[in-house]
Amino acid sequence: MNNEITVNNASEFQAMLDNKDFKIAQIIVDSILKNLDSPKTNIHIMSINCFEEDVTYDITLDKKHFKSVLEENLKHFIKQEQYEMCSKIVEVINNLKEN
Repeated sequence: MNNEITVNNASEFQAMLDNKDFKIAQIIVDSILKNLDSPKTNIHIMSINCFEEDVTYDITLDKKHFKSVLEENLKHFIKQEQYEMCSKIVEVINNLKEN
């Protein structure tokens, strides 16, 4: 999945956040899963391109927050009935708890 979202302006992205757009949860979880073994402590999650403002915001996440962010986004995958992905997320959460 592409980790880039293009919106007209920052308000449109805020509306996506407020409405708990599943696309955002997918990008966040995919980015975390792809970077579990990365030596970096801070990883790039997504870029938000605001067309009207001609600006790009880069969202990053410190690895120490992976577990809590996955736990929060698991709710969205349950709501979307993405059970196979839910199992994978739970497995990663459990592994992060152990380490």
